[in-house]
Amino acid sequence: MVSTSSEPASTADSRQYLPPTDSTADLSPNQLLLPLTATVTADHHLSVGGCDVVDLVERFGTPLYILDDHTLRTACRQYRQGFERYYPGQALVLYASKAWSCLAVCAIVTDEGLGIDVVSAGELLTATEAGAAPANIYFHGNNKSFEELTLAVEVGCRVVVDNWLELKTLGEIASREGKTVPILLRVTPGIECHTHEYIRTGHLDSKFGFDPDQIESVFEFLAGQPQLHCLGVHAHIGSQIFELNPHTDLGGVMAQWMVTAQRYGLTLSELDVGGGLGIRYTEGDDPPSIDTWVKTVCDSVVAACQAEGIPLPRLLCEPGRSLVGPACVTAYRVGSQKVIPGLRTYAAIDGGMSDNPRPITYQSVYRALVANRMAAPLAETVTLAGKHCESGDILIKDAPLPELKSGDVVTIAGTGAYNYSMASNYNRVPRPAAVLVAEGDASLILRRETVADLLRQDCLPEALRPRAKST
Repeated sequence: MVSTSSEPASTADSRQYLPPTDSTADLSPNQLLLPLTATVTADHHLSVGGCDVVDLVERFGTPLYILDDHTLRTACRQYRQGFERYYPGQALVLYASKAWSCLAVCAIVTDEGLGIDVVSAGELLTATEAGAAPANIYFHGNNKSFEELTLAVEVGCRVVVDNWLELKTLGEIASREGKTVPILLRVTPGIECHTHEYIRTGHLDSKFGFDPDQIESVFEFLAGQPQLHCLGVHAHIGSQIFELNPHTDLGGVMAQWMVTAQRYGLTLSELDVGGGLGIRYTEGDDPPSIDTWVKTVCDSVVAACQAEGIPLPRLLCEPGRSLVGPACVTAYRVGSQKVIPGLRTYAAIDGGMSDNPRPITYQSVYRALVANRMAAPLAETVTLAGKHCESGDILIKDAPLPELKSGDVVTIAGTGAYNYSMASNYNRVPRPAAVLVAEGDASLILRRETVADLLRQDCLPEALRPRAKST
């Protein structure tokens, strides 16, 4: 299972695209297509985390999520060290666990000193079970249930309040429980950015957050609610963003909200700028580095606070995709092929939209390679089709690949974010397994579902049970 060579993955005998060898130490994980540990073995197999991908699929099956411990930890450290370098006040990096919420991922980011952003009771309990301190868990969501808000109060995490109903309900729960609940207010900043409309959340026409015109009314309400301790404000402008200007603008907008709060006797001590830094899915993507993003955010907040004459708040951010996205690849087996002369060649894999819904949902584009034949030259243009009963179940259209054979291990890069977390059982397909790789060892972190797992949740009324036919 251990790679037989430390040969860099972009060597001359490999005709398929892999990360550059020069100056990789200066790159953030979010700027690479494959994990930082990617190499090619002497057998011309792709290796990640010191583990031969071909060996991994023989051992664990396909589809298979392969998560590289080193790449994930490196991204965590680059965020944390960036704030230590550029922000003169206190800071806390929160992992946006909606990108991939499971015990192992939450345990790694917690071990690296990060807090966790959650958006449901399930994500909250996953974070606590993984060892995250309640004070470092921030509970988001635009429609938290009464039960979820009650759980948040019991656990003692921070609640990022999204709307009036939630604000008033939380006040009632806090009064009933005799507790003071720490909260932040999510406010829509009215900042546009270039990204997919489904993941653009900072513009005014958004389901998330209080409208900025409401903020004075909210502050006035909170001034009479001692059981709700307003720590600060939160804003998020979207996801998979390469631009830096929106983040520069955000600091000034949020500092003004902090000044407004003072007029109502509220002293806000935290400012949460959200996340949204994009990653490199294909050669054409050019995201800024984590360090550059952090510096932009810090400079913006410092300048805005100085301009308003207010103390520096505790600064929070919530990266998700740029932490876990580049750390994972997904391996599939090639099955059937269909050649339409003069038009297209389809190659079917044993997964698809149930384990990666992003292409059919967001028209997302990925890069693929053949992990068991890394030295094979690019020979054809293939459309990688999923196995589901949908014409739109296409993972990559017109992918440049070596000539494919049934049984080849096709590996898609950059699948750590919003793949497992958005996976489904469409067509009653069980969800894949996931392994964590580190220094030649592979550990199962998510068991492969079985059809029995799916049937276990079914309930068949007695009247519908099959009966033996009378003769």
